[in-house]
Amino acid sequence: MSHDHAIHDDHDRSHAHHDHNNDHDGQHADHDHHEGHSPEMFREKFWLSLVLTVPVVVWSDHVQMLLGYEAPGFPGAAWIGPVLGTVVFLYGGLVFLKGAWGELRALLPGMMTLISLAITVAFVFSWVVELGLIEATALWWELATLVTIMLLGHWIEMRSIEQAQGALQELAKLLPDTATRIVDGEEEDVPVDELREGDIVLIRPGESVPVDGVIRKGESDLNEAMVTGESRPLGKGEGDRVIAGTINGEGSLRVEVTGTGEDTQLSGIMRLVSEAQASKSRAQHLADRAARLLTGVAILAAVATLVAWQLVGAAIDFSIVRVVTVLVIACPHALGLAVPLVVAISTTLGAQGGLLVRDRRGLEEARNLDTVVFDKTGTLTLGEFRVVDMAHADGFDEDQVLRIAAGVESESEHPIARGIVQTAQERGLEIPPADGFRAITGKGVAASVEGAEHRVGGPALLKAEEARVPERLSVTADEAAERGQAAIYLLRDGEVLAVFAVADAIREESREAVRALHDRGIEVAMLTGDARAVALAVARELEIDTVFAEVLPEDKASRIRELQAKGRKVAMVGDGVNDAPALATADIGIAIGAGTDVAVEAGHIVLVRSDPRDIPRIISLSRATYRKMVQNLWWAAGYNIVAIPLAAGVLAVWGVLLTPAVGAVLMSASTVIVAVNAQLLRKEEL
Repeated sequence: MSHDHAIHDDHDRSHAHHDHNNDHDGQHADHDHHEGHSPEMFREKFWLSLVLTVPVVVWSDHVQMLLGYEAPGFPGAAWIGPVLGTVVFLYGGLVFLKGAWGELRALLPGMMTLISLAITVAFVFSWVVELGLIEATALWWELATLVTIMLLGHWIEMRSIEQAQGALQELAKLLPDTATRIVDGEEEDVPVDELREGDIVLIRPGESVPVDGVIRKGESDLNEAMVTGESRPLGKGEGDRVIAGTINGEGSLRVEVTGTGEDTQLSGIMRLVSEAQASKSRAQHLADRAARLLTGVAILAAVATLVAWQLVGAAIDFSIVRVVTVLVIACPHALGLAVPLVVAISTTLGAQGGLLVRDRRGLEEARNLDTVVFDKTGTLTLGEFRVVDMAHADGFDEDQVLRIAAGVESESEHPIARGIVQTAQERGLEIPPADGFRAITGKGVAASVEGAEHRVGGPALLKAEEARVPERLSVTADEAAERGQAAIYLLRDGEVLAVFAVADAIREESREAVRALHDRGIEVAMLTGDARAVALAVARELEIDTVFAEVLPEDKASRIRELQAKGRKVAMVGDGVNDAPALATADIGIAIGAGTDVAVEAGHIVLVRSDPRDIPRIISLSRATYRKMVQNLWWAAGYNIVAIPLAAGVLAVWGVLLTPAVGAVLMSASTVIVAVNAQLLRKEEL
């Protein structure tokens, strides 16, 4: 059958694959000072070291003198410090020594190198004193407390990072271990990893969906919030796709498996989150360089401190304590944590909200955007026909004529017919059954609805029926034509009852998205292969600033370059298929509507939901992330500017001296402040 419907042929959406290479230069070259470590390991070492440190502190002559008490004496009490201090150094300090060896082997000395240098100097010096090689006071209690506090600081740091990355573990928990497979009508429980493509699985009410698949029988509401960020449960029936890790509602479903294990959308999301958290932004590279520079400065400051105090005649043990304090307090711990923790938290926040960051630099640059270019079809619009305007004859109402037209069109497979039916369904109208459905070649369709013969079609049907169109209906039809929309008529006994303007419907969310971008001072442009009249109609309704219409897929990238040549920072938002070249050309490529394939290769950022309102949220997340990075870097750097001279003893003439243990507390406190500030990113309104 054929309709005389004015259809605007959309440009061919060929599956252009774009191999977008993530820029992770140097990512693996940087030595990870916590590689192979865990919070549990640091926790165990901390508690045992603390138990061993307490007697070292209690029986220390220095501490007894400072606090004015006398510890119980017994044979061998003098060896508590050397023996337990050595155990703490070897047991608790070994993790730092190994880390330092890794840093030095990679020619990237950093915080582990400084910590190791500090505790090794204290350890060797203390044994030199114990062996009577020089006359001074050993540093056993300083050494033991230093190692213990460092272990505590690293335990806190590791816990913070693990919590930030906890979304991955939470996502992994969404997948059940077993599934109910249907074989020859019989049910059998099998491990999920035994399922294969084409298998049929039974998903009972309340169960997690174990695989990606297509519903073959049953209907239910599914909660996809944990994967897509969509808060409302979605009604699904036969032929609809389901995603592994989502929660079934009250219906029972039989699902044909289309993807398991690594091939599921959930695994794709987890892979992208993991890669993004591992990828390094420019700010991270800056922090890494600053941390390495600070290591060099700390070592030079320590040497200068030793020389200076010896020149003014200080005791050697006093000078060594100053050196150890400088090395400890200057550890670029907070600096090293300042950016990675913010990165981990922002990536996790994005994933929880349906924003998947493929390349950290994309999120980092989003704060500088001044222009966002949207593809039209499927991005700003649904990519499906809907009734967008209508007019009816006297004696009828909108719902009445729409019900009848939907009834006539209910058996047609034509896209515009489906659009009329879908519009009626979305309005909650009950579509009446049609009898005697038939196509009128080249003109439209006809059927008997509610006891009367009705016809639906375009201008050719009017001509064939010699029907007169009432003026009010004619105005609506003319306005639809000006906007490039199809005018579809409903006739009964040669009388025109209604006219429907049918077009690719604008997403309700698009209006909010454009408004939110304008509120952030960002211009909005639209790029489409559609006719200029259609494009301008959409642009007018959405208040879009710039329109590029009738653009061939291969010319989209050149339009992006035109904007960039004017000095604009441009984001391209498209479906990642024929928009791939434009997505790659833009400063930031954002692939929207990627729910069916999260591994889309075209963009820096992938949106799980087909919701343009997520674009302004990306910009807000980028700005908030950058703000936290800058705050943390300023704190970490500023702390060291003040702390290193203080540790070296510049205020000693006024009686202000820091012990290594106090230095370690200050250094750890600085790290905790940075960690807490990073966590505050979770409170930001996106």
